[in-house]
Amino acid sequence: MKVLNIIGNKTLTGSIRISGAKNSAVALIPACLLGNGTYTLCNVPNILDIDALEETLKYLNVDVSRASESIVIKTDKIENKPIPYELSSRLRASYYFMAVLLARFHYVEMSLPGGCSIGKRPIDQTLKAFKAYGAEVIEEEEKFIIKADKLTGANIHLDMPSVGATVNSILVGVIAKGKTIITNAAKEPEIEDLCLMLKKMGAKIKGYGTNTIEITGVKELTGCNHDIISDRIEAGTYTILGALIGKDLKIDNIIPEHIKSLTDILKEIGCDIKIEKDYLIINSQDNLKPVNIKTDYYPGFPTDLQQPITTLLTQCEGISSIEENIWENRFMNVPYLNKMGANIEIEEKKCIVHGKTKLTGCEVVATDLRAGACLLIAALISEGETTIKEIKHLLRGYEEIVEKLTNVGAKIEIKEI
Repeated sequence: MKVLNIIGNKTLTGSIRISGAKNSAVALIPACLLGNGTYTLCNVPNILDIDALEETLKYLNVDVSRASESIVIKTDKIENKPIPYELSSRLRASYYFMAVLLARFHYVEMSLPGGCSIGKRPIDQTLKAFKAYGAEVIEEEEKFIIKADKLTGANIHLDMPSVGATVNSILVGVIAKGKTIITNAAKEPEIEDLCLMLKKMGAKIKGYGTNTIEITGVKELTGCNHDIISDRIEAGTYTILGALIGKDLKIDNIIPEHIKSLTDILKEIGCDIKIEKDYLIINSQDNLKPVNIKTDYYPGFPTDLQQPITTLLTQCEGISSIEENIWENRFMNVPYLNKMGANIEIEEKKCIVHGKTKLTGCEVVATDLRAGACLLIAALISEGETTIKEIKHLLRGYEEIVEKLTNVGAKIEIKEI
């Protein structure tokens, strides 16, 4: 079993370059299957989620080749085959294959998608959209069969601005016959990135970045080249870390607008942060002030940074709170933070953080991707040695995390035990 071993309380200085966005890449790669041709995606993060997508592509007889930061996908020999649980269960984004295979072949058979266990993650809004397009959804034990004689543009109102349901609605709509209007759509930057690539492929889309997206279906889509945007959650994670133990720490290759909800809070609590066009410089500060945070859909504070910023709040003077409004099971990091010396209480969908507390290294478990990021930050600011188990979750979402942190002064390594 692989674990992360960290010796804490080391000052970090230098530069960390942010990789391509995981949450964009996992939608863009399946989207390539909508048309015949060659697709070249650049700024692709080298993470386990991309490995899982690559396996599914090859299973579908899609030609895939990867270089250091790119992937080339050729779709002319694709085969529509049932996607088994051993592939679908590896990540939540596997259900984007459900949309593209339905759109292209009017039939898909697929086991349930996987991902982190952070609460109920129903796909009812996605299935609602498929039905609106004219598809029949058959739910069997641990499996879906979705089929349609034809797919026709529709008016789709999402009950909540779900990123996954918005992506799946777009993926079907771009080659469904006629006009589609998606209301209460997600506005995340990753949605915009997907739409920009689809337009390069020949799709007709407008309104992305707003809560109403309009699509006119086209008969076919073609190959293209596309550069994936930088990862705002990775940028936010390292920025939070810099606020705790950074000394002129540069977070490079960022899009400042995408992390504004975070940087606004960091300024509010008294962090020393300087933001430029595509990078920021951050220094640790004493006497940080407490703050109350509520997660929300973009452009609100992202749920994916809720767990990482909890560690920062343990070092603020006074009582802070975080209200989690997206997922109901995203406090699994809290018992381990308390084990390290934090003083955090959970009250329904809110955690109350009493600071400032000294953290001490010990053995902890990364229960999910962002819980792992939270505990990694805690380990890096703690006294002594920390061992993080179940690091597969961290490696799903953070490219070269050990190398990036080692390069700026962290004492961190992966060990086999």
